[in-house]
Amino acid sequence: MKLGLVSAILEKQNFEQMIDEVHRAGLKSVEVACWPVEKAARRYAGVAHIDTETLTDALAQKYLNYAKEKNVTISALAYYPNPLDEDLEKRERVIRHLYSVIDAAALMDINLVTTFLGRMPSKTVAENIAEVKTVWPKIIEYARDKKVRIAIENCPMLFTADEWPGGQNLMTTPKIFREVFAVLDYDNFGLNYDPSHFVWQQIDYIKPLYEFKDKLFHIHFKDIKVYADKLADCGIMATPLEYMSPKLPGLGDVDWGKYVSALTDIGYTGYTAIEVEDKAFETSDEDIIRSIHQSTKYLQNFVI
Repeated sequence: MKLGLVSAILEKQNFEQMIDEVHRAGLKSVEVACWPVEKAARRYAGVAHIDTETLTDALAQKYLNYAKEKNVTISALAYYPNPLDEDLEKRERVIRHLYSVIDAAALMDINLVTTFLGRMPSKTVAENIAEVKTVWPKIIEYARDKKVRIAIENCPMLFTADEWPGGQNLMTTPKIFREVFAVLDYDNFGLNYDPSHFVWQQIDYIKPLYEFKDKLFHIHFKDIKVYADKLADCGIMATPLEYMSPKLPGLGDVDWGKYVSALTDIGYTGYTAIEVEDKAFETSDEDIIRSIHQSTKYLQNFVI
């Protein structure tokens, strides 16, 4: 396995500065944030370390050369929107940009895009599955023709009241994984697997690794802490951030020894990326840098 970083936490830095920081932390790879160049709609979004809509051959080679000089590999290009947005005009903009990220991944010979499946929050799972069958085959086939794989993160995007009741990403449970893979049966379509999202859903985050081992295209290392007293007070029907919080790896409820052990069991040798989203480490730019180095040092106990 190769230990890397999701670049979105370094939103104030340009591509070269971001690569420098990844290198200084002793990491080997980076999942590069590629949102449209516009004001972020939410935390950790809106970051564009590569502007895929204006990317040229020359710029692509410049980025690749700089990363290579620092001994850093780009593991994937990342864009996490809602491609099933119920606002069809917004959906069209999102999908149009997603195509540009796919194009950039092909141009740079990275060949992996990490994203969300999306979800219509007000619709049922069955209604969303039907919409997936309408929207996604064209995107996946476009990527396939360019030899690009698509990895869907299993984040529900259901944290606050404005994402209620269904969240903005359908790919949230092993049961739904099976249903989606049944209707989107493509070799270039798989998972960007994050254990933290299963913790607060009270789902076993180890068992699915074995069942979906052939669909694991990319791995996230993020932790989550469930506060038992808060959960007992507000219950599971509350918005999740009322009773849980994302944490740096090792500071939450994920058993990292068991998690990485399972990855070695199934022979996973691909890219992993630390995803830093811990508010306790965001009081200053120095804290953010410290959080990256602390996470790296901790995870190097399991992945070198």
